[in-house]
Amino acid sequence: MYNHSELKEIVDKALVNLSCSIEAEKLFEPVRYILSVGGKRLRPVMALMACNLFSDKIDDAVMPAAGIEIFHNFTLVHDDIMDNAPVRRSFPTVHSKWDVNQAILSGDVMAFIANDCFLQAPSPSFLKVFRVFNNAAVEVCTGQQLDMDYEKAAIVSHDEYLRMIEMKTAALVAASLKIGAIIGGSDDRDSDLLYDFGRNLGLAFQIQDDMLDIWGNSALFGKTRGGDIVANKKTFPLIKAFELAEGETLKQLQNELAARDFDPERKVKTVTEIYNQLKVREKTEILANGYYDQAFSLLRKVSADEKRKQEMETLAASLIGREK
Repeated sequence: MYNHSELKEIVDKALVNLSCSIEAEKLFEPVRYILSVGGKRLRPVMALMACNLFSDKIDDAVMPAAGIEIFHNFTLVHDDIMDNAPVRRSFPTVHSKWDVNQAILSGDVMAFIANDCFLQAPSPSFLKVFRVFNNAAVEVCTGQQLDMDYEKAAIVSHDEYLRMIEMKTAALVAASLKIGAIIGGSDDRDSDLLYDFGRNLGLAFQIQDDMLDIWGNSALFGKTRGGDIVANKKTFPLIKAFELAEGETLKQLQNELAARDFDPERKVKTVTEIYNQLKVREKTEILANGYYDQAFSLLRKVSADEKRKQEMETLAASLIGREK
């Protein structure tokens, strides 16, 4: 049985050993850069953990797991362009370090490198695994489109927000677990339970991420605090604030979102004060914890060795700062 650190090391080694053409060095330099600046490797590690729940032999899952991480980073490169984000994981984003055109092209090639990794999945499960991955990839792009649409929308409902983050964030976490389980030889029931476990965990993780953008430590979070507020992103805290705000508070919140010429630091401070006044943080934590608890109720139903599931529980708990 492998632990989290061992699996992360396996993933990191697979990513370092990826062969890239030397014919166009400028194309692949940003790829190596974004893959080298850290990250939790959450999705590939969970894929390998899911495989290890059912099999001691995880070699067949390593390259698909690496493909998941490469695809995830491809989406981050393009998301950072769309958000005009200067920092990712405390390092300059690809488009900041190079330029937008280079970031787009290098991001594009990462999608095809990810596909090549999946071509190395074992043949008995290849079609099933690739279909799960491809469906998740389409959902991630759909979720990003909804995220962009909602930035311009006057009102976004609670349910619309949850559906958006389910596709943009939770779908790939869920798919990673299902892919690992399938390669490990699980039956459909267990792979579906792990998919639903990952979906709920991904929802909790994204809602937690929304909170960190406002109340987190920038040095630990790796991104500039308040970026979602500056960009008018319809995160759960903002949606909840609109639901709770009345009178002058509501008017002030509407004015902050409508302003075209503003000081970003002042806007973040003002909106955060409104959130604190409305106790939005506490309500956001309640929602995240509900999804977290649902995730673990699903994991408990998976027919696998309890000791092996404990490693999965520990990793999942660490993601939103809880002990298990």
